[in-house]
Amino acid sequence: MDVRTAEDMRAGDHACAVPVSDEGLWELTSRFLARGLSGGEKVVYFDDGTSERVLDRLTEDRMPVAGALRSGQLQVVPADVTRGAFRSPVADVRSLLHSYVDGSVAQGWSGLRMTGQLSYGADSPGGVPLSDYDRALDEVVVERGLTALCLYDHTRYTDAQIEHMRGVHREELDAPAAYDDGLLRITQTGRNSARLAGEADHSNRPMIHRIIGEALDRALRAADSDTDIELNLASLRFLDVAGAVALVHAAEEFPSMHRLVLSDVRPAVLRVLDRCGAPFAAQLVVREARAHGAGGGS
Repeated sequence: MDVRTAEDMRAGDHACAVPVSDEGLWELTSRFLARGLSGGEKVVYFDDGTSERVLDRLTEDRMPVAGALRSGQLQVVPADVTRGAFRSPVADVRSLLHSYVDGSVAQGWSGLRMTGQLSYGADSPGGVPLSDYDRALDEVVVERGLTALCLYDHTRYTDAQIEHMRGVHREELDAPAAYDDGLLRITQTGRNSARLAGEADHSNRPMIHRIIGEALDRALRAADSDTDIELNLASLRFLDVAGAVALVHAAEEFPSMHRLVLSDVRPAVLRVLDRCGAPFAAQLVVREARAHGAGGGS
């Protein structure tokens, strides 16, 4: 099986992904959907009770969610429709998929891509194995040139189900992380930058300190390196007091020519940083995030 990234997928591709955590799931889903939105494709998300978090992550990734929903480029299929599909004959589901392709063509979009958290189908509520629906999807992908991503995470599928569904896909997407403990996910976004998503507390504080230290070391060793070390906190929903103090102290130890930049900081995290002395740390720059939520963007 080929292993690729969400940015690599094109029309006619049908891949699976097995995220290691919820944060990994939201990151990979957002990257896949954002690629379609940026490319002028019709993007369809089949909801199974998870669309709110997906829309939040797209907004955190600075995608114009509200505008895409208004224009119809981004469509969230209601959970009852998604779940109803798994109680329907395979032929009906195949017809439903064709209707989405026909709709995207009629509306003038450059293509169609679809994904969703479809764990309702894992227990075959309609008596049809999940793999039968997947084969129908694959047929439509090949016939009509859409782009499809099937998501199977360990909290909603058994290991046996995951391995079986892996076996019926030609390609698997990967979203590598510098660290992911199921609570906090850290992804490297550049030589001197990283993104934190989830919750930071005593259990993962040493890893944050390590990421900062390694980035600073690279900056000091490279003459052409940026003097800013940036942590994007757009998706960091919780930071405890000790963690905030640690960030302030880390910045205070920076050489005078370097700064620790915390960008897209959510209001709740910003309040903790302010109480822990962030405004008084000369080498620390804190940039507040714009409003989050599915209504953001235009």
